Amino acid sequence: MVRALDVLVGHEPGGSGLAGVLDARVRPASLGHPEGDGAVRCTACGHRCLVRPGRRGICKVRFNRAGTLYAPWGYVAALQSDPTEKKPFFHVLPGSHTLTFGMLGCDFHCGYCQNWLTSQALRDPAAGTAPTDVTPDQLAQLAVARGARMVGSSYNEPLITAEWAVDVFRRARPLGLRTAFISNGNATAEVLDFVRPWTDCYKIDLKAMTARGYRQLGGVLEHVLDAIRMAHAHGFWVEIVTLVVPGFNDDPDELARAAAFIAAVSPDIPWHVTAFHQDYRMTDHAATTAASLVRACEIGREAGLHFVYAGNLPGRVGRWEHTWCPGCGELLVERHGYHIARQRVGADGCCPSCRRPIPGIWA
Repeated sequence: MVRALDVLVGHEPGGSGLAGVLDARVRPASLGHPEGDGAVRCTACGHRCLVRPGRRGICKVRFNRAGTLYAPWGYVAALQSDPTEKKPFFHVLPGSHTLTFGMLGCDFHCGYCQNWLTSQALRDPAAGTAPTDVTPDQLAQLAVARGARMVGSSYNEPLITAEWAVDVFRRARPLGLRTAFISNGNATAEVLDFVRPWTDCYKIDLKAMTARGYRQLGGVLEHVLDAIRMAHAHGFWVEIVTLVVPGFNDDPDELARAAAFIAAVSPDIPWHVTAFHQDYRMTDHAATTAASLVRACEIGREAGLHFVYAGNLPGRVGRWEHTWCPGCGELLVERHGYHIARQRVGADGCCPSCRRPIPGIWA
């Protein structure tokens, strides 16, 4: 078992600069419990930081002030209405849009992060986006006004701002909106219990299948594997993404281990293998080829997964953009990138040809 982290670094709460701006936009955290001498054990993510008074967690946005743990609340740093397929959720309301909001901070430090301007805002002086004040009601009403059918927490790591996301979801659900976390999956049982009553969908990044690979990113492999098992058992609709990075996690044996693990949890969990492009601090790796993604998809199929998708290279990966019935082989959802050309799964969630149930949220 990995030891919980007891020593935290970063600016003290209430400091100057961006940290001070964010520290004014907080509320007492729900995800934590006292452990004596004013210290609080945070349970928002798998690091389980012991946050002492005047210190911050690894994420740098949850902090202890005078024995009370505080969590971000009341702002967004990124906000966009996106195709739901972009999240990516391929088995959730095809052709719909998701109003996606994000805050600042992350519990990982991935060198290839495509959202580093928000996720690494308190680690990297080159990052940082000014927060915009907003209420949960305003976000829920904006989703309706934009014609979105789901709201999702993303762009930074949503687990570390779970209290805020749940407050937004509480306003969104009565308006008929679905809800989603788009996460690195460094979860705890406590945070999954906390968000489940208000959260329908959970996208998890399975970034590698080696302990060494996760250490490079600031995480622990077993925490993420446990979270995938727990999320599925909790009844979230789960889809999993692996960004295939040449020279990092693209070894066929490693991809086969990832696919076998997912299939052991459930062969009905969709697995998205997506293409890496040079970004942030990882500019020494080649971009992922279409042939590499196709091979990864074939590995997933060989492992027994029913739904495997290749992303980020529309029109170049053949059948792997589409959803096929695992029973009769009929084409059910035809895609080109985020565009839905044809959608044949009915509101009952069944294949129209053989009536096999197709797992997901279709209505």
